[in-house]
Amino acid sequence: NFYDHLVRGSVNPNIALYFSRMGGGRKRKAAVANTDPQPRRQRRSSSHRNSSSEMWGGSGSGSSRRKGGSSSRGGSHRSGGSSSNINEAAAAKIFANIADADDPSVASMEGISKLCEDLGIDPMEDVRILVLLWKMGANRNPAQINKDEWIQGCTKLQTDSIDKLKSLLPSLDTGFLDQTEFKDFYKFCFQFNREGTHRTLDKDLVIMILQMVLKDRIASDRLSTFTTFLEQSKDESYSRITLDQWTSFLDFCYECEDISDYDEATSAWPVLIDEYVEYMETQK
Repeated sequence: NFYDHLVRGSVNPNIALYFSRMGGGRKRKAAVANTDPQPRRQRRSSSHRNSSSEMWGGSGSGSSRRKGGSSSRGGSHRSGGSSSNINEAAAAKIFANIADADDPSVASMEGISKLCEDLGIDPMEDVRILVLLWKMGANRNPAQINKDEWIQGCTKLQTDSIDKLKSLLPSLDTGFLDQTEFKDFYKFCFQFNREGTHRTLDKDLVIMILQMVLKDRIASDRLSTFTTFLEQSKDESYSRITLDQWTSFLDFCYECEDISDYDEATSAWPVLIDEYVEYMETQK
């Protein structure tokens, strides 16, 4: 795990979130076991307004600035790279410096931590390392990037040196991502931080990643109340979070800016969201 290892002095936290919506009648709490998610119920249509436009602070390091206009400077993770004249051997040399000693075709969390040191960023606080890995397409296995992904990512990003990677850092700010791109990146953050075949993330890890990834994308009070709700919950079914629960929280933030008309009986949200709304009502 990316952040688990970091917290232990190693390099990474990976656990997983995954809430399943239950069909028919009153929703039941999703099982924590690693089973396939239940079918989703249809959610109310929404304009998906992005409330983050009012949430950006002033200038600062990492992802704390609001970016205006198009996200084209940052580029989409899905956009194809132009034909490249990068020095592939130089890019491969960077990878060799961070690759695992017992498997030089893979760079896992220790290597990624070393890359952060070379770039002068803090992997515990700077979301841009996750944006970089997302843009490079590090999605074959959790908590690692393989050599093929690295070379393809360097080709797409037109970089073959640490200095060029450093020059990319400003464009990796999440403020350059439009809502669709950010939702894809947000899902990647969950998947990348899984451990092995685990399909859920530990609650404490979820809280840590949410605070790093969402701090400039949703209202600060929504983020703080949700993380406090998770911290205080004694419900064992919330000790690990599912992917559905993870993605539903972001969708909920986009779609339900005002919870005054929230109707638990007719909502199609996971029960976690219902109970979070109940918690917010008690805090008024």
